[in-house]
Amino acid sequence: MTGRDGNGDGKADAGRAVGRRSRALRIAGLALAGALVLGSGAAGWAYWHLNDNITSVDIDNALGDNRPPKPVVTPSPSASALPGEALNILVLGSDSRSGEENQRLGGGDSSGARSDTAMVVHLDAGRTSATVVSIPRDTLVTRPSCPRPSGGSTAVAHNSMFNSAYAVGGPICAVKTVESMTDVRMDHYIEIDFSGFAKLVDALGGVTVTTDEDIADDDSHLRLKAGTHHLDGTQALALARTRHGIGDGSDLGRIGLQQKLVKALLDQISAQDLLTDPAKLYRVADAVTAGLTTDTGLDSLGELTRLGQSVQGLSASEVRTVTMPVVRAPSDPNRVVAEQPEARKLWESLR
Repeated sequence: MTGRDGNGDGKADAGRAVGRRSRALRIAGLALAGALVLGSGAAGWAYWHLNDNITSVDIDNALGDNRPPKPVVTPSPSASALPGEALNILVLGSDSRSGEENQRLGGGDSSGARSDTAMVVHLDAGRTSATVVSIPRDTLVTRPSCPRPSGGSTAVAHNSMFNSAYAVGGPICAVKTVESMTDVRMDHYIEIDFSGFAKLVDALGGVTVTTDEDIADDDSHLRLKAGTHHLDGTQALALARTRHGIGDGSDLGRIGLQQKLVKALLDQISAQDLLTDPAKLYRVADAVTAGLTTDTGLDSLGELTRLGQSVQGLSASEVRTVTMPVVRAPSDPNRVVAEQPEARKLWESLR
């Protein structure tokens, strides 16, 4: 005779408990497997989406071999090693009005686009420091003949404004013009439009800058008192475009504000550990890639990530911002020309 504490019913109860635990574990395992599959699918979609955001231009193929030489690079000891050679990147801020968002932020619906901002970013060998050289868009240059996107070539143009290169020949002509005036090879090209820049700043939670004087610019619609301000994306874009509300109203004053923004963005990125917040990391990546055009050497998330990882130790204090030395153009007091030999010496230091 057996009771509840005997071997009979006790074994049965134990068997049922084991069975329930086994079913629970199987259900949990299936749920985990499903979550992993869904997670992998979401990650795959996110990677595809971010890759698909990026627009690219085959600058190397378009320009051929008639360019400044590439520096000799010592191969990395392993394929997985991050790149550490010196690098020159032409970074343009485009004032394209394509799309409703760019039209709203640009303050108009005019067709075409110009290079509203132009910077050559030089990363030193080892990626421990960098120099950012701003090129005034009002600089008069000799614009070389450039291949047109639709076929044929543009004519050589003397005493032409620097930002006309992008207007007539897009990224390819912008790169060729910079290489022609500097004799420095541009290893990569990165362009971001109005909307992309504003979204990037918003994704980072805004940016803090200090202005030295009051700003009142009817064109950029920016009104700021002198002092420290935390700006959202629209305000930061307006600051980058401001020129008439400061100094003598020239492009040189605007460049000073843009250089402040570069430093402030580096500080903002350094202050955030994006790897611990995947949702925020995705928002930042989506904002960066959505308004981005690159050369084909940087047209994937993997390539951009490797570039970002190679400079992740750079802080604002290790980034030097300078403006290409210029003087007033003899032919037009509203334009500037490169000041020699100072400009030539600056570019020689970046080769």
